[in-house]
Amino acid sequence: MGMGALDGVSTQGVTVVRDVPGLSPAQVDEVLTDDAVAFVAGLHRTFAARRDELLAARATRRAAIAAGASLDFLAETADVRAGDWQVAPPAPGLVDRRAEITGPTDAKMLINALNSGAKVFMADLEDANVPTWANMVGGQLNLTAAIAGTLTHVTPDGRRYALNETTATLVVRPRGWHLPERHVVVDGEPIVAALFDAGLHLFRNARALLAAGVGPYFYLPKMESHLEARLWNDVFTAAQAELGLPVGTVRATVLIETLPAAFEMAEILYELREHSAGLNAGRWDYMFSTIKTFASRPAEFLLPDRNSVTMTVPFLRAYTELLVSTCHRHGAHAIGGMAAFIPSRRDPEVNAVALAKVRADKERESGDGFDGSWVAHPDLVPVCTEVFSAVLGDAPNQLTRQRPEVAVSAAELLDVRATPGSITAAGLRGNVSVGVRYLESWLRGTGAVGIDNLMEDAATAEISRSQIFQWIAAGATLEDGRPVTAELVRATLAEVLDEIRDTVGADAFGGGRWKDAAAVFEETALGDTFAEFLTLPAYERID
Repeated sequence: MGMGALDGVSTQGVTVVRDVPGLSPAQVDEVLTDDAVAFVAGLHRTFAARRDELLAARATRRAAIAAGASLDFLAETADVRAGDWQVAPPAPGLVDRRAEITGPTDAKMLINALNSGAKVFMADLEDANVPTWANMVGGQLNLTAAIAGTLTHVTPDGRRYALNETTATLVVRPRGWHLPERHVVVDGEPIVAALFDAGLHLFRNARALLAAGVGPYFYLPKMESHLEARLWNDVFTAAQAELGLPVGTVRATVLIETLPAAFEMAEILYELREHSAGLNAGRWDYMFSTIKTFASRPAEFLLPDRNSVTMTVPFLRAYTELLVSTCHRHGAHAIGGMAAFIPSRRDPEVNAVALAKVRADKERESGDGFDGSWVAHPDLVPVCTEVFSAVLGDAPNQLTRQRPEVAVSAAELLDVRATPGSITAAGLRGNVSVGVRYLESWLRGTGAVGIDNLMEDAATAEISRSQIFQWIAAGATLEDGRPVTAELVRATLAEVLDEIRDTVGADAFGGGRWKDAAAVFEETALGDTFAEFLTLPAYERID
């Protein structure tokens, strides 16, 4: 099993659920071999206790903030922020990242995304994926077949999908540190989902990826501190040693999608520097984290309707400017946020308006120095590519653009009050409608959902329910003068559910998961305390 870098590399004390809906016993055995299970169990035994300590540290920090503390750059890491160190040079397949596409790991999505013309595909085991056991095991099976070039998909009407000869570079997003995987129990406790996801991918695919001239690459979500990045770095170092891979084989791009992490961007890059592939800037999760971080002080950080909070508002502008300048100073890629629009086949006017917004957003990012950006649909790859190519020319990235003029203060990162916009009845209804519709689909096993011409994932549901929690907690009023109360939200939810029932029909409605979706939405939007993640109570209602 290698160099003995991990503790307890054994299947002793490990139980695995081998009944996986939709997969044959042979397929399950192909993924969950004894050696693979022993490897991920070894990761858990070596690192789970540190993971638990870091999750406790998150809670401690939030308690301090509730008591009046604020966020600031860390005094003890000032030398890291001031240093002239560099991360590892871009890895093969990650030099040019001007257009990246994201999506879950079902076969059709994998094929379409890898064939899309994007430079990179982020195969998502996290927010665009529901962690049913079938999705998690089947996703790993599909990843290996995609790397081998053998993945195919045939639709019920006989259409066949297969991989092109040239495909996007594959990057995998495992689940965040907070999530368990209850179908694998190690020494009496569920395995850390992040270690299961990343470990299986490394064990099964690292050598094949190296043989193909690339490597095992990751996007890392939901981190809140550089100590969490240090843990990932130690995981990669130990896994590489155990598998006999050179240090630096693994590369990881970190999503700066929590407010605390924005104060530790340089430190996160530094901790991962031999494994770093850059940072990514998003919107919904970052807004969600801002609300969560200051959930006990809602009036101080009150946000208007989410659709009016664009990336040009002051606190988000400060965040993206700091991200680009930090990345480029240390030789790391800066990757922009999601264009979630799904082109309509019936309404060219909708397409024209939406594509103009997508273009403007990508022009802002490329003009600011980002090296590439995300899209959710293959039809948006040409737009993203065209906009970034207009700035890049023959260069693969903008790493030489250092942005020395950027100086961002803690106060600017926290200047939520300067966000323009109102809280409206339409915004409230939109949050309720999108939140419950997404959750219903999630509970049926689909995590990437087309709603109102947008491709939504769990981040959309998180910002939808967290905004409602914040508005109620802050005693906010709608633009029409009505106070936002739990009663108003419940009445709106009832109206939304009635409309859905009328639209889909009573039989389809009754056969869906609407009751459970409404229950999870109410629990996380209207509870007395802020629920850390809605996927945790929702996870208890799947499988």
